[in-house]
Amino acid sequence: METRKKLMPIKLDSYQPLREVVFETMRNAIRTGILRPGQRLMEIHVAEELGVSRTPVREAIRKLELEGYVIMMPRRGTYVANLSIRDVNEVFEIRTALDSLANGLAAERISDDELEELQRLLVKIGEYIEKNDMNKIVEIDTKFHDLLYKASRNNRLVGIISNLREQLTSYRTKSMSYPGRLRETLDEHRRIVDTIAQGNVLEAQKAAEKHMEKSEQTLLKSMKDLQQDDDIEEKESE
Repeated sequence: METRKKLMPIKLDSYQPLREVVFETMRNAIRTGILRPGQRLMEIHVAEELGVSRTPVREAIRKLELEGYVIMMPRRGTYVANLSIRDVNEVFEIRTALDSLANGLAAERISDDELEELQRLLVKIGEYIEKNDMNKIVEIDTKFHDLLYKASRNNRLVGIISNLREQLTSYRTKSMSYPGRLRETLDEHRRIVDTIAQGNVLEAQKAAEKHMEKSEQTLLKSMKDLQQDDDIEEKESE
């Protein structure tokens, strides 16, 4: 069972307005799983952990609600948005189609320099897997997909995919940390790069679809594990 993590105090030396620093800190905490799906957000507790007043926290929560990261329930409080299985299914149905399209376009349009960079990023991911450095793995994995989508040469497609990726970001680290998933992901990425390098549109599309299928399966498993952890915590607190 996992112990809930606390937010780290904010360094008050940023050129940004405090409300923006608080917003970005909370958004990043949701994305990385420090603030977990379904977790209640108490203004006073968040403010204490961040070392700020409640006002910028309140403003940040309102902005997070507008972007879909939290939900505010009348008479019940504010919670980190929690995706349902149906939500995940719907997002992946769209992501699978769009990633398949992006990979197919990349197979036709990618430059030699972009292809070389994809291969270098794969090497880096492998190195960070050996070091078990999840932060770096997620960082490089994001760069890998960003470059892959850019190679499609379709800006509207990139924008739509980016929006859908945001909806699953808070689950990403947990999903990638699932036993055996990192090695599988690396193999799937290698297959994607190989088919794109060959200029094989159909196989590149199939590689994307396979990657999305496996990603969805793992995410659903990790969501189930998180729910079981929460159920145990609730029983222990009774």
